[in-house]
Amino acid sequence: MAAYYSGGPDPSVPAQRVAFGTSGHRGCSLDNSFNETHILAISQAICLYRKQQGIDGPLYIGFDTHALSEPAFKSALEVLAGNGIDVMVDARNGYTPTPVISHAILSYNRGRKRGLADGIVITPSHNPPRFGGFKYDPPHGGPADTHVTGWIHMQAIRESKVRIGVDPLGGASVGYWDAIGERYGLNLEVVNHTVDPTFRFMTVDWDGQIRMDPSSVYAMARMVGLKDRFDVAFASDTDADRHGIVSHSQGLLDPNHYLAVAISYLFANRQQWSKTVAIGKTIVSSSMIDRVAADLNCRLIEVPVGFKWFVEGLIDGSIGFCGEESSGATFLRRDGTVWTTDKDGLVPNLLAAEITARTSSDPGEHYRKLAARFGDPQYERVDAPATAEQKERLEKLSPEAVTASKLAGEPITAKLTNAPGNNAPIGGLKVITADGWFAARPSGTESICKIYAETFKDRAHLEAILSEAQKIVNNALEVRS
Repeated sequence: MAAYYSGGPDPSVPAQRVAFGTSGHRGCSLDNSFNETHILAISQAICLYRKQQGIDGPLYIGFDTHALSEPAFKSALEVLAGNGIDVMVDARNGYTPTPVISHAILSYNRGRKRGLADGIVITPSHNPPRFGGFKYDPPHGGPADTHVTGWIHMQAIRESKVRIGVDPLGGASVGYWDAIGERYGLNLEVVNHTVDPTFRFMTVDWDGQIRMDPSSVYAMARMVGLKDRFDVAFASDTDADRHGIVSHSQGLLDPNHYLAVAISYLFANRQQWSKTVAIGKTIVSSSMIDRVAADLNCRLIEVPVGFKWFVEGLIDGSIGFCGEESSGATFLRRDGTVWTTDKDGLVPNLLAAEITARTSSDPGEHYRKLAARFGDPQYERVDAPATAEQKERLEKLSPEAVTASKLAGEPITAKLTNAPGNNAPIGGLKVITADGWFAARPSGTESICKIYAETFKDRAHLEAILSEAQKIVNNALEVRS
């Protein structure tokens, strides 16, 4: 904490500069990548941006339970107040989930042409306790309502008396779940109300780090151990923009599996949605989604990593559901209008309860049925070391740089460096065959290249794809392995 105030960045060191990625600026005060200097500069830049863009409505600001979030909140408030901006904060001075800020902006801006609101969320998401993060939400606008039942069939959940377990993972949603359960009369139990900036109550992740990642079987070990107490259980990360579903039948669902289940259910049960609404997915999400979308006869929009690519479609109602492999998703209200334009970890969790209540089968059982129809894919992500030069070259790679004609014994059918859904650069490469694919993209914060792979065959085929993917990428970058 002391380093937040006493430390400061060296502009000549790239890792210490402000760097807005797909989730805003993140860093650690001990590394001089998240200090008061950063927050004062970012906050002032936002004030100047508001003035330049003519944004003069209130600014909604919230923060999560990480140790660096509250001091960053105070630093930002000083700058915002000094610039005469009307700031809206939680009425109880409590923590605020990311989707709450997004929804508040949309609700305020509904029907307005001027005096639009925007927002700031101070969170490093599910990252370890030492990290801090800072995100800006511009005034995307769009109609919205404050009633949760516009999303979910709460009456069906209540009447079914489905047993629901919730773990906020010590995050910003800790004050929300009890209120939701009480308001709608749900059979809901919050299994852990602990808030501790060290997050020492967490089970460690695969590498011994503490991450509040609801998609990790390691971080979710306690919740998985309680699965037999509930019909369905779930968790959100610290800013509640990611979901994690624990089914009674199967334990923790892979994020890609739940995305497929949610899509299959929603497009069969949201009768007020337009028949033309599309499904949105990121370039590294499972091809199971493609097969479900084709079966539903729904248009699929595949975009680069980053939720910003879905905003316009959510606002105009042309995208009914959008999701990414890292447990981020949102979808339209039951009447086909927008709810949030950011990832939401609250409502996708409640959807799991609706699915269980209305079908008498939990999401794990639903996925088994999908796998029986469309195949059961194997999916994995690995990280490979990469220098700054290699990362830059990978980001700018052209399809012609890939000279291979086969991948793991199958003919290559596509080599992509632009997303098929919007033709935007994916910042890397995706290679596709009939039964599998891999994608490679550089990390924005680490000296690694992320390689994602999937097959509808077996584990041996997946391992072959991963092995050959590394060789294809190295050859394309002219790097000797």
